Amino acid sequence: MTTAIDPVHFAARLIGCPSVTPEEGGAQALLGETLERLGFEVSRTMDGEPPDGPVPNLLATRGSGGTHFAFAGHTDVVPPGKGWSSDPFVAEIRGDLLYGRGAVDMKGAIAAFVAAVARIPEDAGKISLIITGDEEGPAIHGTRALMQHMAARDIRPDMILVGEPTSQDRLGDTVKIGRRGSVNMFIDVIGRQSHVAYPHEGDNPLTRLVRISERLNALHLDDGNDWFQPSNLEITTIDTGNTAHNVIPGEAHMRLSIRFNTTHSGAELGERVATIVEEEAPDSRFGAKISGEAFLTEPGPLSDLVGAAIEEVTGLTPALSTGGGTSDARFLHVLCPILEFGLRNATMHKLDEAAEIADIQKLTDIYEAILRRALG
Repeated sequence: MTTAIDPVHFAARLIGCPSVTPEEGGAQALLGETLERLGFEVSRTMDGEPPDGPVPNLLATRGSGGTHFAFAGHTDVVPPGKGWSSDPFVAEIRGDLLYGRGAVDMKGAIAAFVAAVARIPEDAGKISLIITGDEEGPAIHGTRALMQHMAARDIRPDMILVGEPTSQDRLGDTVKIGRRGSVNMFIDVIGRQSHVAYPHEGDNPLTRLVRISERLNALHLDDGNDWFQPSNLEITTIDTGNTAHNVIPGEAHMRLSIRFNTTHSGAELGERVATIVEEEAPDSRFGAKISGEAFLTEPGPLSDLVGAAIEEVTGLTPALSTGGGTSDARFLHVLCPILEFGLRNATMHKLDEAAEIADIQKLTDIYEAILRRALG
């Protein structure tokens, strides 16, 4: 016997939990209690230490045998900011929309999946939920910690769906089958401070940093490939901290970010930039932080299954895309085929974030269709 769950009502309850990264805010407690009533074994942990932890994480499993289907997502949300028309943590229905922080990204999708699971008999097959409280933050002790817990318990799904808001103009028009990688780099060039009228007593680090920036801007990384746009390098800041017009600065700092496709790895790009830095400013400091590697789930059984479920409910044939930023799929893709599909992304991270009520209901129907097809 199944237990009916209204996805819109459940999404509203989740929105009412102020779970700004990395606060749990009651969201995972509510989710865990609901999943336990649906027959799931729920494990909640607090992972990591300051400054990037502790992080609330939840892992839930139900059933056995056959295909193991997993849903991945996050209960944390970005700060609401000022200027909302209503309390961002009190869900409000106005017209055809459900308003509140997280309605789109991604409490609406979590609610839809839980409501879909409630329609599936407990003996239908194995289902897991991999839910972190740190997708919007550093993501150091979130999904990666959950993967360690999964490995310790020998939990390995056969396919994973991430509930990120991927739809563009209409629910079901876009599914993400891959993401670009991301690497952030830091360059600190050390000079020698002096009065600008006595340049021979100083060593202007900006001169070398300008040469570095010119070479970086001239880099041709690639022309893209069948599924990805060309990789791009963007210098995001050059700073000396110098507030005086008559002082040669003693140091200068550059930050840059590269979003890259499957032609590259984060480490290889770091080495290319480090070589340029070493040639132009041998005494400088260089660092690189890889947020995630590029990945692609080749079109095949999983995208066909999800596409068929979307077409069944909406009549649309979704476009397969790798655009946008990163998600926790950048970690989970090493386990099995993975893709992302969820609500329209028009208002995510914005003031008055809102999801169409009809879309939350349709997404529940799509997720149910996906589960029935996946579990056979």
